[in-house]
Amino acid sequence: MRGSTATLSAILSAGLTAALFTAAPALGATPPDSANCLGVVTAQRAVAHHDIGEHASSQEEPRLGLGNVAREVLGDGTHVGELGAFLGEIDGDPATTCP
Repeated sequence: MRGSTATLSAILSAGLTAALFTAAPALGATPPDSANCLGVVTAQRAVAHHDIGEHASSQEEPRLGLGNVAREVLGDGTHVGELGAFLGEIDGDPATTCP
């Protein structure tokens, strides 16, 4: 009896693992190529100009949030990384780019 329980447990675990790995791409869970661009562009600007570093808690409440700003500026379904890539393109600063 114990052997069959262990076998059943192993089969269920393997099945759930396979389902998780195949379901993510089907659900569109893959981030865009620019997923890290907001961090990249922000870090580049901080190093080049030393003008970034104030914590969000020092800003007025309520804050709109980067995800909401990205959707307002670039449209629904936009990732914050795409906002970073966009900002790196339009700021006219050669120090801030994201491929």
